[in-house]
Amino acid sequence: MTTSPTDLSPTEITARQLDPKGLIRESYRIEGIDAGQCRSIFLDWALSAPLDQDSTAALTALLDHYGAAQADHPMTAVLREGLTSGRGGGPSGSDPGDPRPRRRGGWRSRPRD
Repeated sequence: MTTSPTDLSPTEITARQLDPKGLIRESYRIEGIDAGQCRSIFLDWALSAPLDQDSTAALTALLDHYGAAQADHPMTAVLREGLTSGRGGGPSGSDPGDPRPRRRGGWRSRPRD
């Protein structure tokens, strides 16, 4: 049975837009999946996400869609981890309010006279 886009709820449409490969959706369907496997799937999802996508909004929407019904699932914990560790974004010593990464090595990052 094929589902047409008009048969989907707004949250399902959003989840499909945010997870076009279905990686997050399928992780919730895998029986016996562990946290390490969920982290690997999450990394694949994050690397394939568009650069202009707001990751905080995307993770929140995915958590609302999938995590609400399965609060004890390892992927729910990984998505929550991604939300909390993704804030601030900069390396240690940088301004925690600045989401832009800062170079940490090489000659360009060293102060010049």
